[in-house]
Amino acid sequence: MQALKAILQEAMESAFVEAGYDKDLAKVSVSNRPDLCDYQSNGALMGAKKYQENPIALAEKVKGFLEKKSYKDTPLFSSVEAVKPGFLNVKLSPQFLGAYLQGMQTEEQNGLHEKEGRKILLDYGGANVAKPLHVGHLRSAVIGEALKRMGKRLGNNVVGDVHLGDWGLQMGLIITELEDRGELEKPFTISELEEIYPFASKKAKEKDEAGNLLNEEYANRAKENTLKLQQGDPVFHKVWERIMEVSVADLKKNYEALDVHFDLWKGESDADPYIPKLISLLEEKKLAYRSQGALVVDITEEGDSKEYPPCMIQKSDGASLYATSDLGTIMDREEHYPKDLYLYIADSRQALHYTQFFRVARRAELLPKETELSYIGFGTMNGKDGKPFKTREGGVLRLERLISETRDSVLKRMEESKDNGLSQEEKEETAGIVALAALKYGDLSNQATKDYIFDLEKFTAFEGNTGPYILYTIVRISSILRKYAESKGEAWKDSLSWISENAKNYPIGSSGDENVMALAKILAAFQDEMRDAWRECAPHKICTYIYSLANQFNSFYHNVKILTEEDEQKKKEYIGLLCLSWKVLMDCIHVLGFSAPERM
Repeated sequence: MQALKAILQEAMESAFVEAGYDKDLAKVSVSNRPDLCDYQSNGALMGAKKYQENPIALAEKVKGFLEKKSYKDTPLFSSVEAVKPGFLNVKLSPQFLGAYLQGMQTEEQNGLHEKEGRKILLDYGGANVAKPLHVGHLRSAVIGEALKRMGKRLGNNVVGDVHLGDWGLQMGLIITELEDRGELEKPFTISELEEIYPFASKKAKEKDEAGNLLNEEYANRAKENTLKLQQGDPVFHKVWERIMEVSVADLKKNYEALDVHFDLWKGESDADPYIPKLISLLEEKKLAYRSQGALVVDITEEGDSKEYPPCMIQKSDGASLYATSDLGTIMDREEHYPKDLYLYIADSRQALHYTQFFRVARRAELLPKETELSYIGFGTMNGKDGKPFKTREGGVLRLERLISETRDSVLKRMEESKDNGLSQEEKEETAGIVALAALKYGDLSNQATKDYIFDLEKFTAFEGNTGPYILYTIVRISSILRKYAESKGEAWKDSLSWISENAKNYPIGSSGDENVMALAKILAAFQDEMRDAWRECAPHKICTYIYSLANQFNSFYHNVKILTEEDEQKKKEYIGLLCLSWKVLMDCIHVLGFSAPERM
């Protein structure tokens, strides 16, 4: 079904044309004064100069045609006003809202069945193998997963790639340390790997008071072993395969705990076969040149406000870099998974890297001109001190521990609250669901590009703009519907089953009651909110929407006697609104990447 704003836009355009004006003037926007009107247009102000007319007089002419507009034989507006200096303010009619929401209720996917049909690849993992996931990996995983789900929800073919860091110096360091320990041929566990890598990394970087490397030979050998691995050393490659096997199994377990899922588990190593061809291509096109032994490509373009450093493709010793790998990855993707859009999610501090290799990819024509390359740089997750989040001991917190601490915090709050009839086992299971919502919503409710303060106490609260509050609202709706069904002697399995079977039997209607209207208006904006959020790649806009919806529902709950309403028709209208509210909230949280329990 059509989005609400599209219906209003068509009506406004038609009214402007019928009044003798250009339809391009008819821009409709949500009112910033909801106490005065629902939507407005400033087209008369824009048209006054063009048509040499008084703006309020122009608005009055359009008003006469706008008042007559209807949607499927239902009046669109309960009022249309021309307001000085030249605004057109409209209020939606109860009849139209009732009909529109009924369409959402009866159509699949709440009426939003967009088919954009774009082929999109999302690169949003970026974890390094042989290292545990830590809090620094949270944002890329959570934001990327939400964007993938948003893209799919709007009818696109979206593929998520973890793009592992599995071919760099960390591999050479691990191999060198295993070599020194005489354990190259021995099996190892993820716990052993997690001890070996930081030990080797620290050893290679240790310096004396004068700043000289204490283990220079070790550090150089690690670099040499990295290069040998990349050049196909058979012994090192077997070690690498074992590292990959135990690391990927552990990464999958941790990403699963976040309800984050990748379609492709490829890494930098998959780009390696393309690098010789990449270098030849860059040299043939005379884009690459040698500078102090390294192979580089200039990326500064005419019109740039500053000069960018060249993009280094190959070190003087022949080793590859991140940019080399990312360019080879584009070649791999174009060969096997050509897309309309490649969207990268990474720390905003990597902005220069993405500018560099995007420009090299364009200059080298590694992909069609019409294919988009886009990068979303996210801000840092900080502690209450405003600095990057650390443990109390000052170390980097493992993601596994962060999830566990969040779950424990939620469980404590649940056990402190009044008895909810849940067994201890059910409380613990529910705490896991609520904790994931707390973590993800706490991150996603902030604009991706900005830093934010991680506050566990705030994020796990059951009131305010939090994930648990959203879930509590959903559970409250489920509880009311269950009581209603039981009062009629109906069997109850769960909310999804009952709503799927019964929602169509509860027409939302058009009573015009102010509590009904307030909730109806927010529900009707669902399609526009989802489309706007996806168009701007902004999951936080969905969070803002469902927080407003949850607040409005809870206001409705406190102001309206739902189950004790004596007028059966009104009660059915209320039940219909509850069903749609539940469906919309569940739709949105699924897109954000978390779920809701039946009770909590």
